Amino acid sequence: MPFSKSEPEPERNILTGEVGSNGKVFAVKFDDTTYAHPQDGVEAADVVVITQVEAGLTRLMGIYSSNYPQQLGPIRSARISDIDILSQFGRVGFLYSGAQSKLRPVLSSANLVNLSAERNPPTIYFNDPERVAPYAMMVRLPLLFEKADEVEIVKSVGWKHGELTERALPVLSAKVVWPNASYELFWNETNSAFDLNFDGRPNLAKSGQRLGSNMLVVQVVKIAPSEYGDKFGGVTPKSEVVGEGDAFLFRDGTVTKVRWSRPSASEPTSWLLENGSEAEFARGQVWIFLNDKDPEIIYRKESPTP
Repeated sequence: MPFSKSEPEPERNILTGEVGSNGKVFAVKFDDTTYAHPQDGVEAADVVVITQVEAGLTRLMGIYSSNYPQQLGPIRSARISDIDILSQFGRVGFLYSGAQSKLRPVLSSANLVNLSAERNPPTIYFNDPERVAPYAMMVRLPLLFEKADEVEIVKSVGWKHGELTERALPVLSAKVVWPNASYELFWNETNSAFDLNFDGRPNLAKSGQRLGSNMLVVQVVKIAPSEYGDKFGGVTPKSEVVGEGDAFLFRDGTVTKVRWSRPSASEPTSWLLENGSEAEFARGQVWIFLNDKDPEIIYRKESPTP
């Protein structure tokens, strides 16, 4: 019988676990106010991180290493929380609209490649005529590739993909609330994913796609005032992603409570079950909600009260 050569395993993106490439890693700051919706290109990110900013509002950070859309936005400014969030990803290309003067030297000393609108022309960062400023700035990411020599290839940030734990509890929905913003997660059996609402409405991308995923993490962190603020006098909160705390992993119509731990900003985050074993993520886009309180969860009736 002739020798048959087995087909090689396809390349999988290290962040999503899905078939795809592992390219240079870029982080993009999105406005997340009602006026900024629908956002353009969030659905193509490998990871989406939601953080609290001034006035209890939220911002998104999309992390891209396998798909690089032609246009992304609306783009907004950097915050102090972004530095520690991104440091575990290595030397990231950071795309944002600007930063307050006090924060600029801190950003310059961080392990980031500044690809912001402060250093690039309006051919790259431009205003969408269909939107109203300051919710109109967009960016053409591919035009920044020639300035990305120092940007590193994506690497592992502390999670692995695998089977659902037996400790997972079936859920119908959950809600994550900040002082002036909220997200709701609804399990969609047909699509095998959690659909997202933003501030009580379906969260749609500009493409019309309903945003959501089968891998969402509510990471409970300390959120405290920082020494920075916006031009209107608002104090910028900082989300502390170095340390340890509780987290809730939503996948496959279930939720699992775990512990997260990150000893230093340069190290990846670990996610452990109550018995000390490693929690495994579902394959797909990863959403991380940084909040200082547990999510409001509605469990399925057949699920025991945790």
